[in-house]
Amino acid sequence: MHKFIQIIIFNFFLMFLTACDRPQTQEQQDLPIDETLCEFTEGECYQEVAGLQVGLLIDPVDTPSEKPLIVTLKSSQAITNVSMRIEGRDMFMGVIPVTLSEIQNNSYQGSLIFGSCSSNYMVWTVIVSFNYQQQPRTLMYDFLADNDK
Repeated sequence: MHKFIQIIIFNFFLMFLTACDRPQTQEQQDLPIDETLCEFTEGECYQEVAGLQVGLLIDPVDTPSEKPLIVTLKSSQAITNVSMRIEGRDMFMGVIPVTLSEIQNNSYQGSLIFGSCSSNYMVWTVIVSFNYQQQPRTLMYDFLADNDK
């Protein structure tokens, strides 16, 4: 039993050491601004599919790690079977499911917390799946964690 506990503890620490630990280099400190990332400080981030506009907003807008976040999804038309998950874009940080509730017509809300990364540049992807016009659709939104812009 003692050996089993040691193995579990070792694997636990190994997971945190390898998940996103990248040495800080000058190149990482001077990364160019990625214009494809959602900037929630400027409002909702929109994607379009089949003429449907779908906006995403995360509050607080600076998307801090290890803090509760509220995610709001709004669509210009009715959608069904809405699901959401969050994953690391450039490195595996697990899959974080987000349970959404419809708060009004075509608006959904859920909450989540994601972990921090020692690289100081962690991009997350929100993956939204739903049905629209009787077809399955998927949209992806990328954003920077801890965005103190």
